[in-house]
Amino acid sequence: MQDIPLGFELSAAEAGFKYKNRPDLALIHSHVPARAAGVFTTNLFQAAPVLTARKNLNRAEHCRAILINAGQANACTGKQGLMDCTRSLEMAAELLGTRLEEILPASTGVIGVRMPMHLWQESLPALVRGLGESSGQDAARAIMTTDTFPKTAARELDLHGRRVRFWGMAKGAGMISPSMATMLAFILTDMEVARRDWSEMLVAAVRDTFNAITVDGDTSTNDCVLALANGASGSGPVGPKEVRNVAMLIKDLCRDLAYQIVRDAEGGTKVMHILVNGAVNREEAELAARAVGNSCLVKTAIYGKDPNWGRIVASLGRSGARFDPDRIRVSLAGKEIFAAGQPVDMDVDLVFAPLLDSRDIQVDIDLGAGEGSYVLLASDLTEEYIRINADYRS
Repeated sequence: MQDIPLGFELSAAEAGFKYKNRPDLALIHSHVPARAAGVFTTNLFQAAPVLTARKNLNRAEHCRAILINAGQANACTGKQGLMDCTRSLEMAAELLGTRLEEILPASTGVIGVRMPMHLWQESLPALVRGLGESSGQDAARAIMTTDTFPKTAARELDLHGRRVRFWGMAKGAGMISPSMATMLAFILTDMEVARRDWSEMLVAAVRDTFNAITVDGDTSTNDCVLALANGASGSGPVGPKEVRNVAMLIKDLCRDLAYQIVRDAEGGTKVMHILVNGAVNREEAELAARAVGNSCLVKTAIYGKDPNWGRIVASLGRSGARFDPDRIRVSLAGKEIFAAGQPVDMDVDLVFAPLLDSRDIQVDIDLGAGEGSYVLLASDLTEEYIRINADYRS
């Protein structure tokens, strides 16, 4: 069983926002004030909880809790949606004995529907009473929508002779293509860290993990990654010499959660690990990787176990990255399939039939144009994705 960092307690409860007979509310509470950091969606339509969490991060020196609901996104609900979000925090703050600006909200679910406030009023007392009685898996299940399994990860390290714990949970399976995806993630640690260092660690980790995945090319109105560090381990503050190692650990934990999101892609059966090397710069490497990872033709080929290199190179050609088509090289599942402007001579169906059975498929691309590189995780595309999203509101 994963150890939740010291000083934190979790709770999950059933409110009935959309789902019946399952928890859809989760609460993370710190016994002591915690340093908080956040990364949010770049979608111009930002949900009420995103706007409120941003404001609270700017207003409060410390935070004490994160309140999450599934089923209703509270996005595109106007001023009333903001008032509903504030009211839910007021009720929670009163029950927790803290200030509302010390609570960070997060929501996921259907866009454009008002929050049923009576359900908040009815369910919050039980949620607060249940603090400490729920496991990390319980809390992770409570924030699921179309997810098929709860997503959690844990790490630890020795810092100044003390054991320091890190734990995270995430949700997401569709509407995933973060610029910051619908994706929520929460990172907890009992480490003591300066606010600026904590924020910089989180931003750097998100850039190369949650922001480097795609399921369907869509960025949600509600995406956020929120992180709390409460210092309860007693390890003392992270010094300049430890920052790099801690940052690497945070990135590793986030990479674990990000991979789980792509593995649980709506209807997905494959995870493409797309590595682009030899681009003019990192930005153009990302353009190339996203063109391949978001291509419906590439995604369906991978689902069908079809080594269709033509779809990959065509995606590269329209990506906007600069390169000489005669210099690129493409390998699929560890086997070179395209080079010098033409396919490698082989019986592709015979060679690739066993290689494409794996869930994880490596796609290596060298553009031969520079030193830029980028790694993107992408899902395949199946009939089940269409069924889930055609019926989502019902």
